[in-house]
Amino acid sequence: MVGLVDGSATTDRGHVRRVVLASLIGATIEWYDFFLYGVVAGIVLNKLYFPTSDPVVSTLLAYATFAVGFVARPLGGVIFGHFGDKIGRKSMLVITLMLMGVATFLIGLVPSYAQIGLAAPLLLLFLRVVQGIGLGGEWGGAVLMAFEYAPANRRGLYASIPQIGLSIGLCLASGVVALLSYTLTDDQFLSWGWRLAFVLSVILVIVGAYIRMNVMETPEFQQVKQANREAAVPFVSMMKGYPKNVLAGMGARMVDGVVFNIFAVFAIGYLTQTLKVPRTEALLGVTAAAIVMCATIPLFGLLSDLIGRTKVYAWGSVITGFAAFPAFWVFMANPENLTAIWFAIIIPFGIFYASVYGPEAALFSELFPARIRYTGISFVYQFSGIFASGLTPIIATALMQYSGNGSPWLVCAYCALSGLVSAASAIWIGRAARRGTLDAETFDERTAPRTTSSQVIYEPR
Repeated sequence: MVGLVDGSATTDRGHVRRVVLASLIGATIEWYDFFLYGVVAGIVLNKLYFPTSDPVVSTLLAYATFAVGFVARPLGGVIFGHFGDKIGRKSMLVITLMLMGVATFLIGLVPSYAQIGLAAPLLLLFLRVVQGIGLGGEWGGAVLMAFEYAPANRRGLYASIPQIGLSIGLCLASGVVALLSYTLTDDQFLSWGWRLAFVLSVILVIVGAYIRMNVMETPEFQQVKQANREAAVPFVSMMKGYPKNVLAGMGARMVDGVVFNIFAVFAIGYLTQTLKVPRTEALLGVTAAAIVMCATIPLFGLLSDLIGRTKVYAWGSVITGFAAFPAFWVFMANPENLTAIWFAIIIPFGIFYASVYGPEAALFSELFPARIRYTGISFVYQFSGIFASGLTPIIATALMQYSGNGSPWLVCAYCALSGLVSAASAIWIGRAARRGTLDAETFDERTAPRTTSSQVIYEPR
């Protein structure tokens, strides 16, 4: 692949630790803000902002606003990716964090449909778009700060650490809602309790912004600036020079988005509404899986350094996708056995899913050179998220209705198909890298130097 900076030669270990910590904390806050909406969409927002006589319709409407956040994320990825590749990674990360934080805080203050009518869901929709734009620029920058500081032989591990922010953020989101749900009555929770989870996020944002303002720009981007090799329009350079890489990355992303939203979003509504599992217990199962994921994500990131990125990703995709079948079988067969339900969430979501999400950041980063990398990984991750993530709760709900009698097997087949698509994409990436055709020269890079003395060539296994 295109030359990557050997982090050991460019900065001290103490600053690398600060960079990784800043990436992790910021990513945690961003994912907490974003998934807090998803956690309450099917249990609160459908009642307060989208009331209809049909609970399925109100749930679909609530999930539709959840999906809008994913639709907005590619816009944020392109905007902040552009300036991240032109100006720098650090400044964009501070801006995106503040954008997400303000939007999340305001969601907690939006009056209900009963109070202000149609303006309520419209305000909710607008703030969800702002959330999506912020996260669209956040993920790529957080990953790159860790990836571009890492030693060449440990980039899978380092890039996986910001990924832990997803599991911590989900753990906080589901855990806070579960705590409020447990300590408050249903009327209190629906009236004002759920709002506390959104309003309190402002404290986390202030802490995260302070930490991020005290780290330096990545050495690899500094080299791009010093050599005057910035792309004039990074998005154009990406699309003209790397179209196959973009498509392969989007295909590889499929299982991540589908499986995550089946277990973290859809399953909560399925367990509570179809199988009548208590809301608190369902949320605690997801919280437990997120805690386990904090350990398994870096484990699989390191494993991808040791035995190969695409090998771990391809096998992980297949296993993760097909794990939905036994998980939902356990849900249906043991609706009153909370221990069985929790294990049916923790094993596929807390362990198997991490085999994909752990290596994913490094896999995508290695698809593009530094001069367009922020744009490249942001677009691949966020644009594919529209189909792989944002639409998944809607598709799953529709599949459940189509199958009738609350049967989840079409939903499981959807997960399995996503795993096969992602595995095939990862295999293509590995084969293209071995042939030396993955890192194509773009139209405006043909005269640019391939490597410098401070760079090394990295070939994925």
